[in-house]
Amino acid sequence: MPTTQHSAAAERHMQAAHAHEAAAASHNQNDHMAAHEQSKLAQERSREAHEHTEQLAKAATETK
Repeated sequence: MPTTQHSAAAERHMQAAHAHEAAAASHNQNDHMAAHEQSKLAQERSREAHEHTEQLAKAATETK
């Protein structure tokens, strides 16, 4: 697999982690509406990261 495909998956995982951290910070500041929105974003980024990783794994097994 080219590094760029792995980099794209890693970037999605990092975006999810950042959104989780932002949600936690908002929650700690009692901004529950912002925390909720950031949690939704974190979930979406996590799902995207998972799907991208699954596609990479599938492509890797198909080329063997």
